Amino acid sequence: MHNDEIIEKAVLYARRRMTAVKPSHGWDHVERVTELAVRLARAEGADAFIVRLAAILHDIARAEEDAAPGTICHAEAGSREARDFLLGAGLDGEHARHVADCILTHRFRKARVPATLEADVLHDADKLDAIGAIGVGRAFLFAGEVGAKAHNGNIDVGKTEPYSEEDTAFREFSVKLRHLKERMRTAEGRRIAEERHEFMVRFFDRLDLEHRGEA
Repeated sequence: MHNDEIIEKAVLYARRRMTAVKPSHGWDHVERVTELAVRLARAEGADAFIVRLAAILHDIARAEEDAAPGTICHAEAGSREARDFLLGAGLDGEHARHVADCILTHRFRKARVPATLEADVLHDADKLDAIGAIGVGRAFLFAGEVGAKAHNGNIDVGKTEPYSEEDTAFREFSVKLRHLKERMRTAEGRRIAEERHEFMVRFFDRLDLEHRGEA
């Protein structure tokens, strides 16, 4: 089967699977990650077909994880599902496994290390969409989804709980987002991350000043 047909099938499948996903991880996130992944693949010399497929399918199990936080890992479940889907769609076993492996190692909270250049690219594209201006926007979307307040810069984030009113965009920045630029695995990913990181730091510094009535 032609690669374009596989891609088209993957898009239709992923969109159907993600209809119940919350906005902070919705289909627009997948579209941005896919564009970033293809951009990084070209810069790094990775297989753009594998990268595109992996990016399209990387969050297909996100709704299941959202429905059962702490018991289902969307990377693990999505990796298995993507492999089965791709084999059923006519992709050969070697390429289907490669895509599945990329999906398995894209997640921030798991200690699995990407083992191929294509997996590195997906990992970096996914993380880049969590920082910079779009990362700030997504952090506030997530905070709204869990009912968090606007800002809590004066508290010890180490004493806060996820999925609570203290799980603010600032908490997400403090616990996770500020560390992401150090986790980039490709040269182009590191270059893009540097600028996005600096913008994000400036934003939260300004937010804190305004929250305290000092700006």
